[in-house]
Amino acid sequence: MSIKEVITMGHPTLRKKAKPIAENEFDSPELKLLIQDMSDTMLQQEGIGIAAPQINVSKQVCIIDLPEDNPRYDTKELTHERFIVINPVIKILDKTPGEGIWEGCLSIPGIRGFVKRPRKIRVTYFTETGQKKQVLLKDMMAIVFQHEIDHLVGKLFVDRLVDSKHLMFEEHFK
Repeated sequence: MSIKEVITMGHPTLRKKAKPIAENEFDSPELKLLIQDMSDTMLQQEGIGIAAPQINVSKQVCIIDLPEDNPRYDTKELTHERFIVINPVIKILDKTPGEGIWEGCLSIPGIRGFVKRPRKIRVTYFTETGQKKQVLLKDMMAIVFQHEIDHLVGKLFVDRLVDSKHLMFEEHFK
């Protein structure tokens, strides 16, 4: 259990499709350690989500946790359930893009970009114990899930910018 280095844009692991967690890996000490390391790193970095490729582990695991008091995003009105998402599959239920938000990423520090994503999705995934789950998400929660799951297929939010003119340093965003 430790804080890991968050790799940044340009590192090749961020552009690879991550490997699925095999059936025999569920509930293993190695998976539990990976999840703890990701959680410790996300907390230290004040993130609301993290994917295993961001700590240079090419596995289909991400964590989404939106605390009420996160300094980077207004999460007061959102669910504060913690999600451990393994081998996810997204189904877009409403292709209409939401209003869009200025996304940031632990792997692209100090930068925000305006992104519009589908507003309603269903995600089927496994928990760390191998239990299959499904969740319906809309608006901000759908955005966060899509952002983190993008990391598992080698995508970054800059690949989804509305316009390259909508990319800025956080100091100008504030």
